[in-house]
Amino acid sequence: MFSKFKKLGFLALISILALGLLAGCGGNEPADESNNEEIVADSDAGELVVYSGRNERFVQDLLDKFSEETGIEVRALHGANPLQVVEEANNVQADVFISNDLGALGYLHQQGLLQGSNPEGIETIDEMFRADDNAYFAISARARGFIYNKDMITEEEMPKSIEDLFDAKWAEVENGYAITRGGNGGMIGHISALRYQWGDEKTADWIGAVRENAAGIYQGHGDIRRSVGAGEHSFGLVNNYYFHQQLVEPDNNNVGFIYLDQGDDQMGVIANAAGVGLVKGGPNAENANAFIEWLLKPENQAAFVGESLELLINAEFGAVYPPEVEPYIVDFNELKVQDMPVKELGNFFEDTRALIEASGLDLDLR
Repeated sequence: MFSKFKKLGFLALISILALGLLAGCGGNEPADESNNEEIVADSDAGELVVYSGRNERFVQDLLDKFSEETGIEVRALHGANPLQVVEEANNVQADVFISNDLGALGYLHQQGLLQGSNPEGIETIDEMFRADDNAYFAISARARGFIYNKDMITEEEMPKSIEDLFDAKWAEVENGYAITRGGNGGMIGHISALRYQWGDEKTADWIGAVRENAAGIYQGHGDIRRSVGAGEHSFGLVNNYYFHQQLVEPDNNNVGFIYLDQGDDQMGVIANAAGVGLVKGGPNAENANAFIEWLLKPENQAAFVGESLELLINAEFGAVYPPEVEPYIVDFNELKVQDMPVKELGNFFEDTRALIEASGLDLDLR
């Protein structure tokens, strides 16, 4: 898998990662809501404080594994917002930040809130997938697209480009289509990518179109995959691993997936990644470095994927997929992926969020 990603280039793979700082979605994905709870870490050498924007279900087993193997007590704040790290800059509480969007880590790094290091094992992460000073790095990846209900619409009938959603005709398909609310981390990232590709005016028009025409606006992608599987909507905009998750459901699993914008004159699919950053000035720096080195071990990179069914960047490290999913694991070498320079990481967050809120997309659930 590594060589496949490398051929596409990091510039393409994490194009939108600049992007969604409010990690998460809901249901089977990371939470998007800000959590203002404060963890007060003490100076005990046996402790590690982890802030995580990923779903607790995807993270806690990994943290328990670390505690069992090292004896270090982990205190975790799940559903954390990267802006909490910003707010606590003068009174640092977290040692490590785990993000569902590499762009969130890029933003924190730009703000001087992550610490560079040279941990053992960092060479297993290609330079294209990590900060120059190794302050953060990616482990798993995913792409955006449409999950659809095969009993309601065929692959041939499905839209094939994100631009197709400008057309109100897609509101007329059986039970319409579904999107997440604007505050969802995946949607923030997606819209940031569109801003980079199209500029703000066209992107704002797209937001207005989907806000008007979507039959369902949900808290998170887990809600969308279940609603599409149950026939409540013909299709919905999600990350590809939500398609994988629906495939393993005991019922409502007759679904397919469309990777978008694969034509010669199209921008390519929008991709994203998840990873970890070392917080500068954290109260348990020695244990934080120990965690980073532990996480870089091949078996723990595989454990990072967990139940998410994302794609492990270093596929040879052994992420295991259920038999229902294995046939649908894509060859990224065959995908056209949006090209966006690494230097753009973290540059879009504040303006993208403002654009979404101005559209009203962040306010509505239906």
